[in-house]
Amino acid sequence: MARSAVGTVSRDDGESLDGGGCDLSEKTVIVKPAANAIRILKFLVESGGPTRSVTISRSLGLNASTCFNILRTLVLEDVVEFDPLTKTYTVGVGLTTLMGNLLTEGQRVATATPQMRDLADRFNITVTLWKRLGPDKIILVKSVPSPANVRIEMAEGQRLPVLMASTGRIMAPHLGWTRKDLKTAFKALRWQTPLTFEDYWEQVEAAERRGWASDPGYFTKGVQTIAAPVFDRTGDVAFSIVGVMLLGQYEDAALEEIGTALRDAGRRLTSALT
Repeated sequence: MARSAVGTVSRDDGESLDGGGCDLSEKTVIVKPAANAIRILKFLVESGGPTRSVTISRSLGLNASTCFNILRTLVLEDVVEFDPLTKTYTVGVGLTTLMGNLLTEGQRVATATPQMRDLADRFNITVTLWKRLGPDKIILVKSVPSPANVRIEMAEGQRLPVLMASTGRIMAPHLGWTRKDLKTAFKALRWQTPLTFEDYWEQVEAAERRGWASDPGYFTKGVQTIAAPVFDRTGDVAFSIVGVMLLGQYEDAALEEIGTALRDAGRRLTSALT
């Protein structure tokens, strides 16, 4: 069994402040609930995906009731997320907030992966994460492919104009550009299915009202994308989380459900990514 080290806090006069006057350097004190909570968090991080409570308890040799109660506490503290549909647990974005500036951007993006994978599995779509890069570009920083046999895969690192596709429709109102600037930039774009700026702007306004945007084959024929914003702490859109699927794969009601799920995920990721 792995051993945990507990540090000793001392006063200026050298007296140990362990609450009882004993020397903690001579005797290690292990608080089992705390140790088990850490073991559970490590297991969830290493598993890389949604995991059921029974799997966690069996893998770690924990009493099932004890494991469940610790998980429930971690969910309440926002460091673990629970999916009531699949009855599974994943690392929560609150853990990233807890770590704060100790995490690099790459590590922050990695914490988004479990949520992205969950959405990909739930809807059989590819889920991507785009970052705004400078004043007029976005870059694909993470892509989680659909588990379906027929799927769309996207290469990380590719760049697009900031107004392009469904991400452009959620970025447009937050760029600080005049309408004239937006129209000029829009005219320079190349869409596989042409549309006017007026139609584009109507879609931008609709996206603002509902919290997610759609591109049904304008950017790429045969491909439907749905994007939701991830705001930074100043209220600007720093990232977008995007569902990518075949055009016609889902009816309107299902697209609405996907858009809402992406919007909710984007809100949860705000504290993790920015």
